[in-house]
Amino acid sequence: MRKIFREAVSIEKAKEILFQFYKPEKSVEEVSILESTGRVLAEDVRSPISLPPFDRAVMDGYAVIAEDTFNAEETNPTILKVVDRIEAGEWGEVEVSRGNAVEVATGSAMPKGANAVVMVEFTKEKGEFVEIFKSVAPGENVLFAGSDVMAGEVMLRKGRKITHREVAILSACGIRSVKVYRKPRVAVISTGNELVELEEKLERAKIYDVNSYMLCSAIEECGGIPIRLGIVRDDENEIKSAILRALELSELVLTSGSTSAGFGDMMFKILSEFKPGVLVHGIAVKPGKPTIIALHNGKPIFALPGYPTSAMTIFEVLVAPILRELSGLRTEGRILKAKLAVKIFSEPGRRELLPVNVVSTVEGYRVYPVAGSYSGMVSAIYATDGFIEIPEEVLMLEENEEVEVRLYSEIKPADPVIIGSHCVGIDLILEFMPEFEPKIINLGSTAGILAVKRREADIAGIHLLSEDGVYNETAVRKFGVESAVLVKGYLREQGLIVAKGNPKQIKGFEDLLREDLRFVNRNKGSGTRVLIDMHLQEIAKKSGIGFEELKRGIRGYEVEAKTHDAVAVAVASGKADLGVGIKSVASSYGLDFIPLRAEEFDFLIPKERLKKDSVRLFLRALESEEFAKKLEKFEGLRVYEKTGEMIEI
Repeated sequence: MRKIFREAVSIEKAKEILFQFYKPEKSVEEVSILESTGRVLAEDVRSPISLPPFDRAVMDGYAVIAEDTFNAEETNPTILKVVDRIEAGEWGEVEVSRGNAVEVATGSAMPKGANAVVMVEFTKEKGEFVEIFKSVAPGENVLFAGSDVMAGEVMLRKGRKITHREVAILSACGIRSVKVYRKPRVAVISTGNELVELEEKLERAKIYDVNSYMLCSAIEECGGIPIRLGIVRDDENEIKSAILRALELSELVLTSGSTSAGFGDMMFKILSEFKPGVLVHGIAVKPGKPTIIALHNGKPIFALPGYPTSAMTIFEVLVAPILRELSGLRTEGRILKAKLAVKIFSEPGRRELLPVNVVSTVEGYRVYPVAGSYSGMVSAIYATDGFIEIPEEVLMLEENEEVEVRLYSEIKPADPVIIGSHCVGIDLILEFMPEFEPKIINLGSTAGILAVKRREADIAGIHLLSEDGVYNETAVRKFGVESAVLVKGYLREQGLIVAKGNPKQIKGFEDLLREDLRFVNRNKGSGTRVLIDMHLQEIAKKSGIGFEELKRGIRGYEVEAKTHDAVAVAVASGKADLGVGIKSVASSYGLDFIPLRAEEFDFLIPKERLKKDSVRLFLRALESEEFAKKLEKFEGLRVYEKTGEMIEI
């Protein structure tokens, strides 16, 4: 007479019983990046250097002062004198002045004074001169220092699965090894007299072993290391011996077959002899009822049904979550439909695979394309969600047009979505909320404000100074943002970044008019550029000269850096004598700092998003003492009496 299952319990009850006796605990090991593919990071990885570490050309051509090319046409080319040539890997000492150009290769360091590169196909060299047939804008075909990755930036977060994209950024930053979660070792046994190995001839009443191969593959997909022990006959001693060997070789054991009523009594009897033995015998689910869960000396044993569908169903429900937890894995990727957040232009005649970030909104998914010279940016590989394909004949995709995104990996919508200006303070806050997977899109303060206005961002980091001397509030109202709150953040000390020891004895903005100084500016639309121009307008007013005339008298005013790091690199490398940036960046490059004022870095949030758990936790961390202590470790950054205050917009 066949024995009935002891007590079929629900899946929830089965998990509850199991976890009363067994707690999956992750362990960590350090591996070479050559061995890291498919592994999961066990800690945040910060970049030890900036990428690129210097301003570099992204095209073969000629480094020029963009203003020299503004009137260049095919029928009326601009003619410049070629004063030097710089190959990739070389550091040129020549300084580009008006009327001159330097030939550069893709990847070359930009020479002093130059702020753009004319592509070689729009030029023709004649002796010592070059004819230029097309104008370029400041910054065109140039990748500025730190515009890809900034030194100290969290470039890869704990819990991220490593692929070739992550290996690209790790190697670009000189990182040879990383700490990852150890892969759990899982032993797999198939039981049954009817089973034969794949290389054997299939006799009558026999079937090939499916489950062990299927389960080994599933274990690998879940981040584990499968150990296939092959087929064991329906013999009590053989099965017990195989399970004991499996327990020696692994942290978790899977068997399949010999669990149904009748043979199940044999498996039940074997596993009951272990310590503490059988925890569950039978689960109230179809398929998969004849499942046994046991434990021996802290190691779980799952006796799965023999039918492949049943075995796989129970594996996904009970075993896979444990393996993913131990190995740190998240959900795998997929293809999704989304709408463009902005209009996109594409070059004709070639198919474009455009890297994009995906944002979840109340109306569905929205897509932000990666802007700029993304072909030279490592972050276009590692920091995006996927790409969209633009056919050769398509010149433009309209805003709100539906596109198909091929995701690299993540399918879980990011939470929270943070769009705007970047600061290390944001990274510090996110350390307090590791259970959330944020999406950070660094597009600048203005883009952040507009993203909140369109309800595409949960949080926008901003630091815009208006003419009335007020940070952020005036600018937000000017852009017509409604039903939002401005949460006061923290202070960042802005000032002049100069060489170590201040050899040029620079004291303030007035020194910008000195002929012996070269300035490196910030890009238009940045909060720092607004601050620079406000100071210069004050000087112009006091001096009784026009603002435009004043700008023309500043050497390097037209040379724009897109990041604080790029400013610091320009000063550290001698390309510029001074620039404006934050103190923490100056300190990281060993440069001197002349303080100007403390700017207010705040957070703009749609009112309805204040109810989200991730946003509430973000704000709670912002106001915590622990965050304040961490922030103060970075020179020039600190919370103050207004931190956490809310202003209704």
